[in-house]
Amino acid sequence: MPPATYTRLSTRRLKVATFNVNSIRRRLDTVVHWLTRHQPDILCLQETKVQDKDFPVETLAAAGYHARFRGMKGYNGVAVLSRTPPEQVTFGLGSSSNADTDRFMRVVIHGITIINTYVPQGSSIRSPRYQYKLDWFARLREYFATHYSPHECIVWCGDMNVAPTPLDVYSPHTHLNHVCFHEAVREAYRRTVQWGFEDVFRRLHPNRQEYTFWDYRQPCAVRAHRGWRLDHILATRPLAIHCTASEVDLAPRLGSLPSDHTIVWAMFSW
Repeated sequence: MPPATYTRLSTRRLKVATFNVNSIRRRLDTVVHWLTRHQPDILCLQETKVQDKDFPVETLAAAGYHARFRGMKGYNGVAVLSRTPPEQVTFGLGSSSNADTDRFMRVVIHGITIINTYVPQGSSIRSPRYQYKLDWFARLREYFATHYSPHECIVWCGDMNVAPTPLDVYSPHTHLNHVCFHEAVREAYRRTVQWGFEDVFRRLHPNRQEYTFWDYRQPCAVRAHRGWRLDHILATRPLAIHCTASEVDLAPRLGSLPSDHTIVWAMFSW
């Protein structure tokens, strides 16, 4: 039996996906093709790189999806595409900083909270941007602790810009000082996850080495399996125990005009 928090749902399945699209307008054909073929209930996008007035709402509506978004020209940006309109939509972690509102969004769909984040990359471990990244995770954990309980049904997904374990990055010993694998950022991410989330891909595939990001500067990186698992779907336990599938779809990364990331999806069934 599903937990009581599911009583508002009229379906027994929820398919959620996440994609750092690296420009929604440049990757629009890829997104529409994937939506049409895979029919997720929710697709979270990061790095949309478009100001709100230019977001391709009509094209996505024609594909059967409602779009909620916040962005700016050429930089950052988050969006949630859903088959049914969200019941609630908010942006930002409570700060007046625009870097929050186009990096963090929350929607409620069928009574389930969906958190979509584009975590700062951090530049270099000696940069103030790296400390900002660590602080960002601390603020996010505080946000969860202030507003929610781990017993609620919450999905948190996005480009986290963290490879959590050595299994999640090629040649880990050479990346110990990288801002996406440095010990401090992995600990900051781990503390946030430990508030009450489970990585549903790792729950189902504890030993699989699979990546979601490959550097454009290494043209053969995908074929050579030189990548990073930076994009994650996490859920609180009431949902995580109902995750029946979670996969990385390589096709968008291997197609024409690819993003440097690809799509990760998860299916929840009860």
